[in-house]
Amino acid sequence: MGPVLAGVLQLLALIAALALAHKPLGTYMAKVYTSDKHLRVEKWIYKGIGADPDTEMRWPAYVRGVLAFSAAGVLFLYLLQRLQGHLPGSLGFAAIDPDQAFNTAASFVSNTNWQSYYGEQAMGHVVQTAGLAVQNFVSAAVGIAVAVALVRGFVRTCTGDLGNFWSDLVRGVVRLLVPIAVVGALVLVACGVIQNFSGIHEVGQFMGGTQEWNGGAVASQEVIKELGTNGGGYFNANSSHPFENPTPFTNLFEIFLILLIPVSITRTFGIMVGSVRQGYAILATMATIWVGFVALMMWTEFSHHGPAFEAAGGATEGKEVHFGIGASSIFAVSTTLTSTGAVDSFHSSFTGLGGGITLLGMMLGEIAPGGVGSGLYGMLILAIIAVFIAGLMVGRTPEYLGKKIGSREIKLAACYILITPALVLVFTSFAMALPTPANSMTNSGAHGFSEILYAYTSGSNNNGSAFAGLNADTQWFNTTIGLAMLLGRFLPMVFVLALAGSLAEQKPVPVTAGTLRTDKPLYTGLLVGTILIITGLTYFPALALGPLAEGLA
Repeated sequence: MGPVLAGVLQLLALIAALALAHKPLGTYMAKVYTSDKHLRVEKWIYKGIGADPDTEMRWPAYVRGVLAFSAAGVLFLYLLQRLQGHLPGSLGFAAIDPDQAFNTAASFVSNTNWQSYYGEQAMGHVVQTAGLAVQNFVSAAVGIAVAVALVRGFVRTCTGDLGNFWSDLVRGVVRLLVPIAVVGALVLVACGVIQNFSGIHEVGQFMGGTQEWNGGAVASQEVIKELGTNGGGYFNANSSHPFENPTPFTNLFEIFLILLIPVSITRTFGIMVGSVRQGYAILATMATIWVGFVALMMWTEFSHHGPAFEAAGGATEGKEVHFGIGASSIFAVSTTLTSTGAVDSFHSSFTGLGGGITLLGMMLGEIAPGGVGSGLYGMLILAIIAVFIAGLMVGRTPEYLGKKIGSREIKLAACYILITPALVLVFTSFAMALPTPANSMTNSGAHGFSEILYAYTSGSNNNGSAFAGLNADTQWFNTTIGLAMLLGRFLPMVFVLALAGSLAEQKPVPVTAGTLRTDKPLYTGLLVGTILIITGLTYFPALALGPLAEGLA
């Protein structure tokens, strides 16, 4: 079997598995977030945190809940790292430096999981499990909660109530993430991923010296790292490390976990708004972009010209041989079109255009299918923009799902789509203009510029993957990328929840003959075009200086 055919067959198997899971999981999630009953364990949690899960919240209260909970998470994780040397199970590792501790705390709480440290050489068992792994669950649940609140904004009328943040958060963890993670972890352990609390031990000689590895609760963290579209690896090599991802099957299974909730939540959206066809329209938009990006990535990596590439059968540098170019391409696209950031290959070693595809995937806003929750609410914001553009074309007041899109709604949507590009381009420009940050680049020219552009794109879009080649463990990068991650996560959430509150206060608009049908292929095409045009107009100059210049050279 040729490598191209193997890649295509893996792609088809992945699509089939997602298609089978889409309906049951999407329906189950709709039941989770519309039920008025609380499980016993959930009641214990509410009592412990002093929350009333039945109290409805307007959007300012919902925002305060999101920000307060996340701020507490940043503080707790920061202190945990700073006190690591005094904790049991630290494996002898010292406390993390202040700037790196801030960067890591911001990273995991914002669902970014950017890592400027070597996991197996810096973090002990307590920090990995009680700190990082816990945030993998709760940060994912926060994203889903915000998405559900926005959906309620479309569903509810003449009220500003969006549900209860604490109830949405707890249900996301207890009823959704934990059960799937338990099953997924058992699958990974059965396939060879390690799960223990062993210390550092010698595994043999390497180049005349001793090679040492430490164990850890890797399978349990690996599964939520992918399922929650988090991305932070237990080891520095992330999902290319054999302890995290030992076989081609686990590689495909991890891609499945990355896409599972973002794909299925479109059905949840359709059920909650009372039209499954609306969910299919959003899913079709996501699938069109994802399949197109995978096809482009495979083409660039298999067909790049040059004697070395032709002899190897494609751009094999930086890719695990037992995964192959096809599987590495699928993983790279899936991890950058979601907010995952896990990697099973070296993105810096992709071809110039291939690296550009990973960058563009994040620049789209990671909406195809996007992160857990964030992908859906990001796509719905762009759906509103597309409806607004269509309304301008025909001279009609835009409407979406029975709600009018007025000046307030479009302003909030515009703020949402502008904040992330502003963070990326401003931080990148400062890093390139100042003398010190540029010293962290391994490469010069277009590729070196791509390293810095990728770092801030990854941080601001809450992806977390690295182009590699950039020494990001400096005070400048730890601080600025940390700020980019926090602002890129929580400012958009404020605009989303404000928009949800505005929509929930409206009366429903009756459907007429002039209403744009947003569940038809025509609208799906309009939405795909809107996404690509907005991203192209925003980022094309930066892409032209980096991956395009390198790829076309």
